Amino acid sequence: MEPEDARRAKQESRHSNVHRVDSYGFERPTDFDYVTYEDFFSGYLVVLTRRAIKWSKLLKGNNSVSKSLKVKRYIRKGIPNEHRPLVWMVVSGAQAHMEQNPGYYQKLLDGDKNDKLVETIKTDMNRTFPDNIRFRKTADPCLQKTLYNVLVAYGHHNQSVGYCQGMNFIAGYLILITRNEEQSFWLLDALIGRILPDYYSPEMMGLKTDQEVLGELVKMKIPAVAELMEKHGIMWTLVVSRWFICLFIDVLPVETVLRIWDCLFYEGSKIIFRVALTLIKQHQAFILEATNFPDICDKFKQITKGPFVTECHTFMQKIFTEPGTLRMATIEKLRETCRANQIAQINGQYVR
Repeated sequence: MEPEDARRAKQESRHSNVHRVDSYGFERPTDFDYVTYEDFFSGYLVVLTRRAIKWSKLLKGNNSVSKSLKVKRYIRKGIPNEHRPLVWMVVSGAQAHMEQNPGYYQKLLDGDKNDKLVETIKTDMNRTFPDNIRFRKTADPCLQKTLYNVLVAYGHHNQSVGYCQGMNFIAGYLILITRNEEQSFWLLDALIGRILPDYYSPEMMGLKTDQEVLGELVKMKIPAVAELMEKHGIMWTLVVSRWFICLFIDVLPVETVLRIWDCLFYEGSKIIFRVALTLIKQHQAFILEATNFPDICDKFKQITKGPFVTECHTFMQKIFTEPGTLRMATIEKLRETCRANQIAQINGQYVR
C-alpha cells in the first residue's frame, strides 16, 4: 500500500497530465483519482488503438455492418468512438427507421406543440449535466437547444410516453456521441420504444418490473445479498432505480457507460441485468458487512466507484463471466411473474 503523502504527491504531479475536463465535456470532480485513472488509461490506449485498426478493417469504409458472431464479439470488446454512431444506428435498427421515414423528424419539430410537454422539458434543461461544459448556456454551440429539440420531437412522436426525467440524460449522451440531432432522436426511439419498453411510460411498469426481476435474479445467483435485503425490508427500487432509469449515467464512469451501451444496442436489455449482477456479486462481501438500512444504501453507492468500474475493458469482460448463464427466456419468464405481481399490487393483491 502506498503511503498517503507519496500518493498525494504523485496525484499532484499527474494532475496536469490528465485534463480537468474529459473528452466528452464533463468536468472531473474535485476528488477525482488522477493516479488510478492515468494508470488505467495508459494501458487502455493500447487496447483502443488495436480495436480501432480491427474495426477499420471490418468496416472497410462501408456505412453498414451486419449482425454476426464476429460483430457481436467486436462490440463486446468495445466500439471506437469514431465508429460508435454508425454501429449504434445500424445494430439498434435506428438507421432503418430513419431511412424509412425521411423528413419525419423535421415534421415533428415544425408541427403543433403540446405546451405542457414543452414547459416540462424546458424546466429540465439547466438540470441536465450541469458538470458538462457543452450543455452550458455559455457554450458555443450550446447543446441545450439540440437536447430540447430531440426531447420535444420524441414527446410528440411517442405521446404515450411524452417526457419523463431520465430521458434528458439519455438523450444528452446520445447527442455527445453522435453529434447529430436526428440520429440522437432515432436512437432514443430505439431505446425507449424497443429495447426498454415501458420504462418511461407514466406508470413505469417495465421499469418497476425489471427492478423486481433483478431481485429475483439476485435470489438465484447471490442469495446472501437477497437475504440481507429481505431481512431489512429494503425494496430493490431504493438502491438500483438510477441504474435502470439512467442506464448507469452518473452512476458509472462515462467510458464504462458507453461500453455498456455498445452491448445494450446490440444485445438488448439483458445487458443491464449482467452489469447489475456483476456489481453486486463482485462486492458481495462488502455489501454483507452492512448492518442497517442506511448502511446498505451507502454500500450500493460505494460499489459503483473505484478502479473496478473505471477499468472498463476488464469490467466488460467480467459482466459476461461473473453472473454466469443468463438466458433471455429466463428474464422473460421472470418478467411475466413480476409484472403480474406489480398489477396485483395495484389491485391490492399479491401473487407468488
